[in-house]
This record gives sequence, C-alpha cells and structure tokens, in this order.
Amino acid sequence: MPARPDTGPDFIEALARGLDVIRAFRPLRPVMTLSEVASATGLARPTTRRILLTLAELGYVRQSEAGFALTPRVLDLGVAYVRSMGLWDVARPHMERLCARTNESVSIAQLDGPDIIYVARVAVPKIVTLSVQIGTRFPALPTSLGKVQLAALAPDELEAVLAQPTRSGLTSRWQPGTAERDAELRDVRARGWALTDEQLALGIRSVAAPLRDGSGRVVAGINVNCHASETSVEHMVEHHLPLLLQVAGEISADFARLGTVPHEVVAS
Repeated sequence: MPARPDTGPDFIEALARGLDVIRAFRPLRPVMTLSEVASATGLARPTTRRILLTLAELGYVRQSEAGFALTPRVLDLGVAYVRSMGLWDVARPHMERLCARTNESVSIAQLDGPDIIYVARVAVPKIVTLSVQIGTRFPALPTSLGKVQLAALAPDELEAVLAQPTRSGLTSRWQPGTAERDAELRDVRARGWALTDEQLALGIRSVAAPLRDGSGRVVAGINVNCHASETSVEHMVEHHLPLLLQVAGEISADFARLGTVPHEVVAS
C-alpha cells in the first residue's frame, strides 16, 4: 500500500492500518475472510493477517471457520470518546423526555469535517429511509444537525470544511450553489435553529438546535427526526421546535456545569 499523502514525520502507519482494518467491517459484512479484508483495505494479505491476529489477541476481533468478525470490545473505542465528553450522561434524560413528548427519535451529532457523526440517540420504532445509529456519518450541509454547526463557523473555516470530500458514502438530494448555501446558513444563524425537509433523502424531515459549552461555543447539535409522510413542517415548527429549543438550552446549561466539575479528586 503506498504511503499516505499529507502525513507528518510522527505518523504511525501501522496504527493507521490497524484502524483501516477495523473500519473495513460494515453492517452488511459482519464476517469477512482474510482476502476480503485485504481487498477492502488495499493491504497485502500478510500485513492484513498480522493486523487481524493482533486485534484478536487484544480482544477486538474473533476468528471462526467463516472468517473474522469484530467483537463488542470495539465499542469501547467509541464509547470512550462519548464518556470523555460527558455528553451522553448529561443529555440522555433530556433526550428521553423529548422523545416521549414528541413520539419521534431524538439524536445528537457532532461535526467531523464536512460530515456529522451521531454520538447519542433515543429512537422510536419507526421505518425511515436511512438507518441511524451511534457512529453513523452523513454529509453535514443537507442535515439539520449539520446546518446548526456549520452556521457557527467563521467564513474561512466554513469554506475549508466544505472543501473537503464527504466520507459518508452518500450523495444528498440537495446540492446548493454557494449563494444558496450561504443564504440558508445565514437564516439558520439568525433564528438559532435549522430545518431540513427531504434534503438529505426522501422521507427524512428534521429540526435541530445547537448545543453549547460554558463559553457559548457550539459543540454539537440535537434534533427531532420525523418521517415526512407522517409529520408536516408546520407541526414540527409549531409543536416540536419549542420543546427542542427548551431541551437544547437545558442540555447546554448542564454541559456548561459539567465543564466546571473537576475530573480528578486530589487527596488533601
């Protein structure tokens, strides 16, 4: 595999390859042979084998006659991030109440380059166009969760972020030009919330608000997601939005308080 571009002298290629192997496993490919993993990552078979066996010894991969599969221990890698932020513990009770009052799924996502990644979710059992789980990645611009975070960026930072290619593997229905995009984000910035109406994919309609830390910086977004055939835009704005804004304020206040709590106890 050729060296990766734009990496510094301290870049550890072996670690990067190990992460590539973990990411090769997809929902529709939970068990993969050595050859399939090598093909998916572009790595040589001997290299792939050593990485898989190392991950197996560490408990992140298990081997069977059918091939290799990830173990639940892989969740520790993502959960460690969420726990380190304290976001899930703070947000969960608020999200559950919002979900109960709207009878709709409630999610929190954070910006990662030009994409959003879901970090917390309370879902209701409804059929939607796109499956969403913790760790799911979507292009940010056509989502309400992405809009509230992109609108908070400085102009130069916004251009740099959106110049990067999405890693979601999705092509959204909404492909605005620069003028339309900027107008949309100005509206979001002015009113403090964002709406998306089937811009990402058919059937998906949502409204989102920003979550802020103690300094007022936008650190995430929270949304209520609906099926377009069941919930009108008017009902979302008139009923769901006030509840969402209240919850976003409560979570932001709790998150700000969390930031003032010492994370280590020092013996006196």
